Amino acid sequence: MIHVRAIAAVVLLSICAPIPAGAQPVASENELKAAYLVNFARFVGWPAGVGGDEFTICVLEAEPLAAAVQASLKGLVVQNLPVALRRIVLAEEARACRMLFIGASAAPRLPAILTELAAAPVLTVSDMPQFVGRGGMIQFVHEGERVRFAVDLAPAQLAGLMLSANLLRVATVVRPGVRAQ
Repeated sequence: MIHVRAIAAVVLLSICAPIPAGAQPVASENELKAAYLVNFARFVGWPAGVGGDEFTICVLEAEPLAAAVQASLKGLVVQNLPVALRRIVLAEEARACRMLFIGASAAPRLPAILTELAAAPVLTVSDMPQFVGRGGMIQFVHEGERVRFAVDLAPAQLAGLMLSANLLRVATVVRPGVRAQ
């Protein structure tokens, strides 16, 4: 198990690596984000009792990303479950997901979406500005030519999710969670 996590950490770190000057990017931004989503699934622990016969990654208002995620899922297994993509329209539908990517065009509905999912064991991810400051868990950010991510531990802890130290090490920003008293 540790060996698999070490390999996954190397893969996650390699995604963060800069592209050498003059080299053509191998993947589009959506392909990189899709790879991140799949890797996030390997570095997050969900509470006991979160069931289902698939590891479902849902996408809300982000069709180009959904297509990239779909292309990367063939035969993929995470936490002993086949990974499936589901495109959703309503926030209530996300309760059946393990992970939800929220497209930037959903920004006007973000407060209602996050309220609907408060304390639900759903990892929320987006690329909209200030997502982690508004109650989201992981936000894609641009750092020069690279796509990186920031993390807010408080909503993840509220949802009962455990983000691994390996994931947090490669984040650009980690907002602290709630301290146990």
